[in-house]
Amino acid sequence: MRADWRVFNARDIGMVLRISFGAWRRQWLDLALTFGMLILAAILPLGIPSIYWQGVLTVTLVYALASTGWNILGGFTGQFSLAPATFLMLGMYTSALLVHYRGWPPVAGILATLPVTSVIGMVLGLLCLRLRGPYLALTTVAFSEITRNLIRFSYNFTRGDLGLSVPTLYGMEGNRLYYYYTIYLLNIAVILAVHLLMSSRVGLYLRSIRDDEVAAAGRGVNTVLWKTMAFTISSSICGLAGGYYVHFIGLASPEMGLLLQAGFIISMAVIGGMGTLGGPLAGAMLLYPLSEYVRRFGIQYMVIFSFLMILMIRFWKAGIYGTILNIMDRWVTSSGSAPALGSKYL
Repeated sequence: MRADWRVFNARDIGMVLRISFGAWRRQWLDLALTFGMLILAAILPLGIPSIYWQGVLTVTLVYALASTGWNILGGFTGQFSLAPATFLMLGMYTSALLVHYRGWPPVAGILATLPVTSVIGMVLGLLCLRLRGPYLALTTVAFSEITRNLIRFSYNFTRGDLGLSVPTLYGMEGNRLYYYYTIYLLNIAVILAVHLLMSSRVGLYLRSIRDDEVAAAGRGVNTVLWKTMAFTISSSICGLAGGYYVHFIGLASPEMGLLLQAGFIISMAVIGGMGTLGGPLAGAMLLYPLSEYVRRFGIQYMVIFSFLMILMIRFWKAGIYGTILNIMDRWVTSSGSAPALGSKYL
């Protein structure tokens, strides 16, 4: 009997080591592919002389940042929230109100979005602790609509649907490339932070909640704590994107909080690849420039995105980036020295 246990333990340890190596390998492969896209993104605007398209690329990275924030909650933790656009809107109004009424510089207003949206996200997370699936989604929809209408009808304070004008970060005549490379650096910082988070023990807890929350709780994972933390981090990143965006366009508007905008942000992560590091960036770089391009032909871009979503869910559930990552992972493991481990961080 002792010999049998030794054989079992040896096999068990060997499998754990193989899986650990495979997960480590896949995380670094994901990071390498993501930085390959970031290198492409760094040189892309240099070959585009049009100020309009430089602005489109800047907004693309704003959406990529917001989608990366949502991916922490929806892709890595499995909590399907429909409020990413609301937190982006809250980030816009946090900075806009501080700059407009308190005279704060735009940089300080942008940084102030982090604690404000973090606290709001933490409160929402605590309220939604026992909710899952459609109940969680409906609760976040209700939160989004309540928040947006409070801003709309507080006309004396927010100017409602007219929007609140604020100074831009680099002035009205500022070079568009300054805006682009600033949000580009913010994306790099957030992507590195997400990689470190998901490579740590905390990332393991978040993924265990996504895969089986009951089993995770049974194994001692504090699901209350880590779900709340996921809401908090996700909200703060979306708020940061909003704070930057308002000082790029110079206007805070409640239109950003529409459910349509939330679907836009979520579709970037889904089409790019949920639960991957570079999926939201890939989805944003595909969808937002495409939406601007098809508008000139009078085509409703949400029709195209809905069609793409159906194709992704039916044929490429891992998303475009996720499918490429799967192919490369299988190519790396074709020798059979380590197992291929699916489309997400393990």
